[in-house]
Amino acid sequence: MRKKTEILDEPAINRALTRMAHEILEKNEGGESIVLVGVKTRGAPLARRLQNKIKQIEGIDVPIGELDITLYRDDLEKVVESGEPELKETQVPVDITDKRVILIDDVLYTGRTVRAAMDAVMDLGRPAWIQLGVLIDRGHRELPIRADYVGKNIPTSDKEVIVVHLNEIDDREHVSIYEK
Repeated sequence: MRKKTEILDEPAINRALTRMAHEILEKNEGGESIVLVGVKTRGAPLARRLQNKIKQIEGIDVPIGELDITLYRDDLEKVVESGEPELKETQVPVDITDKRVILIDDVLYTGRTVRAAMDAVMDLGRPAWIQLGVLIDRGHRELPIRADYVGKNIPTSDKEVIVVHLNEIDDREHVSIYEK
């Protein structure tokens, strides 16, 4: 990859997440029936940040979980030396039945990750509603999926890659676009 352009810095990411938290609360008439579920890897810290922002705004602790979608992927490529998929732990500590589950991820592109996440959620229970929040929506869907909450829309070409760096994982905070 070459020719990097930073498109969001740390304050811009924070502002986007604050707006998303307000939108989540407005659309769901508060946060009493919602569960935030972050798609691993970078969706999980984004979900925790949204949980904190919702607590600051409404004073409530919304339940939070982390979802590993590895075995639900239809395009699984990443494997460990053994040739087996690298699995991460799914942790959703509350019953999601009849709850409004809000999936949180860093980038929405083809929609395949979200499709896999919805399959994984349905194996955990029967939510009343599944919504989607993403930090970046870059277009180019292969599946009929759209986000309910978007931090920033960044139209891209197929020759570009969006990379999200978060302090919790990468020890730096920004979103950049690269040319392949």
